[in-house]
Amino acid sequence: MKLLTFKHNDNVYLGAVCECGKTVVKLSDVGLNFNSMQTLIQNIMDSELELIRTATKTCEIFKRIPLSEIELLAPIRYPARDIICLGLNYADHIEEAARFNSKKFGINMPKAVYFSKRVNESVAPFGKIPSHPKLCDSLDYEAELALVISKNARNVAAKDALEYIFGYTIINDVSARNVQTEHKQWYFGKSLDGFCPMGPYLVTSDEIGVYPKLKIQSYVNGELRQNSNTDNMIYKIPQIIEELSSGMTLQAGSIIALGTPSGVGLGFNPPKFLKSGDTVVCKIENIGEISNTVE
Repeated sequence: MKLLTFKHNDNVYLGAVCECGKTVVKLSDVGLNFNSMQTLIQNIMDSELELIRTATKTCEIFKRIPLSEIELLAPIRYPARDIICLGLNYADHIEEAARFNSKKFGINMPKAVYFSKRVNESVAPFGKIPSHPKLCDSLDYEAELALVISKNARNVAAKDALEYIFGYTIINDVSARNVQTEHKQWYFGKSLDGFCPMGPYLVTSDEIGVYPKLKIQSYVNGELRQNSNTDNMIYKIPQIIEELSSGMTLQAGSIIALGTPSGVGLGFNPPKFLKSGDTVVCKIENIGEISNTVE
């Protein structure tokens, strides 16, 4: 099931994509009045999720809105806390990062690399990416699969991980490479305003599972840059949730971005960083695509 946040007639709604794939149903028309996707994730009951599923299959009972008539917003517009990110989670990306800056990226880590990304407001699936020209001279893109935690998770065994995943979405982990490498931590270079396009939907975990094997791609101005599969992740989702939850509580609505494959701008010789007017498309099989133009 594909859930979304959208604008229609200047009002913001939560909805679900109908089975036909061309229309949406407002959740308020189903009798569910959550004020944000974050609130929905934290409070929705299984029976209410089933009600939404039924509505998407029998949506002739409800008013349908054509997808062409709505403005898609990021499914989680205002994350409640920083996004947890995995760095260097694809072997080929480790290699290209090390070629770009061996001192900063050329490390053999025996465990997963975690960092956080501040997101005050997620960029809409077809919104603009600010270039921050006074601060950034090497703007880069990273197509990533991200999962959303469904309920507070502490000391979760890997075998039980699926029970704690609400769904999946796409993010573009936009990065200011010069800022990222100038500091010992990546936080600042990953967290500038507008550096997290997200969407187009939040796809519930029952459609994807806990070991996703999904084609993941990115294009810049129509040129294929990244072309891999999420099955190539070094650290798998059950392992990630078990490790993180062993020492801290992953609260409902927490977002974990799962890393990016090779083909980002820093991986080319010379690097192919983004410039004003460039359009980046990030696509993941069974979720959709986001397309964002650099201002």
